[in-house]
This record gives sequence, C-alpha cells and structure tokens, in this order.
Amino acid sequence: MPVSAVAFDLDYTLAVPERDRQTLLDEATAAVGAPRLSRETYLDAHRRNLTNETREAIFADLLDENDPSPAALADAYREAIGDALVPVDGVETLVADLQESYRVGLLTDGPVRAQRSKLDALGWTELFDVVVVTGSLDAGKPDERAFRTVTDELSTRADETVYVGDHADIDIVGAHDAGLRTVHVTDDDPIAEADGSVERDALAAQLPGIVDSL
Repeated sequence: MPVSAVAFDLDYTLAVPERDRQTLLDEATAAVGAPRLSRETYLDAHRRNLTNETREAIFADLLDENDPSPAALADAYREAIGDALVPVDGVETLVADLQESYRVGLLTDGPVRAQRSKLDALGWTELFDVVVVTGSLDAGKPDERAFRTVTDELSTRADETVYVGDHADIDIVGAHDAGLRTVHVTDDDPIAEADGSVERDALAAQLPGIVDSL
C-alpha cells in the first residue's frame, strides 16, 4: 500500500524549547509562588491527565490546597513554554513540500489549550491539513485510539500513513502497534519498530526521501 499521509508529533520533533523544561517549570512556579516541582513528577501527572482542556488538572494533582491555584500555575507555565519554543529548521518548507504528494497531519499529546497555544506561538495554526490534540480525545498516545483518530481525520488507512516522532515508546511503538509506518527522530540508533530514522537537524532535508522510500 503506497503512503498517502504523514503525521507528526510536535514536541521535540518539530519544535524544541530554547531552555530545558525543568528550567521553564522552575520559572513558572517561581512566578506564582508555588513550590518547586521536578520534571519527573510533572511528567507523571501529565501522563495521568492527557485528555483535558488545560494543564490545570495536572497541577491540581501536584499542589496542596494552600498553594497557588493550579489555574495560575498552568497559565504561567504555558507562557514560559510559548516564549521559549523555537521550530526545528525548515519545518514550514518541509510540510509544504510533503503536501505536494501527501496529506499532512499533527498528533500531539497534552491539554488542548496548552498544545494549541504552542501552534499559535509558532505561527502554525494553519500549517497542517489536520491537527489532533489528545486533550480532546478519550485516550492519548500510545493508545491505538489516538492514532486511529488522526488517520480518520486524514481519511487514510493506518498502513498508508507514516508517523514521525521522537519518543521511542509513546510515538514509535505506539504508532507501530496501531499499524502505522514510523520514522524515529533520534540521534541514536532507531528502535526495531521504526521503519526509518532521521536526526532532528536533518529532518527537513532528509524526511521527504525517507517517506518516498517507504
């Protein structure tokens, strides 16, 4: 079955923060007077709250009743990330080039407002043919339902859709198990479930050829 669509992960695949996420989290907690939270603790709460409108539920899991409001911290963290986020070189040209031959979508984990605000900050609200944010779904990646939603929105079969992401388990294993072809964005050896791999800095230059070869 020939490839008819390409779907991307967002964070650390197409865009990266200029400062590490722990620093951004520290900046946000300091801004509202909340206690310091580790990145690992935040990620654990994030995984428990993939299907929400905002990060408020994430921070509600982590803050005590005498701490600043989860909503205030969610706003501060969203602003910190938006200010720090930068696109991988050549993403807009890459998407436009792929759209000459394929439908191009985005499937990104996280609360709806948080992920949509990243697209706003990057100027990408109209870049993709389809955008799916797991915060609006019943399940996030690596659940098959998340990948099925993006293929449904793209009007393609799983086996004619390529998913491009950086996280070995959440992106690549999840997409592979859902029947999609996969390209692993990594500086190391790709995992066995990947049909192809590319370093992030070479994404724009090399991905179209990789997709064409699948």
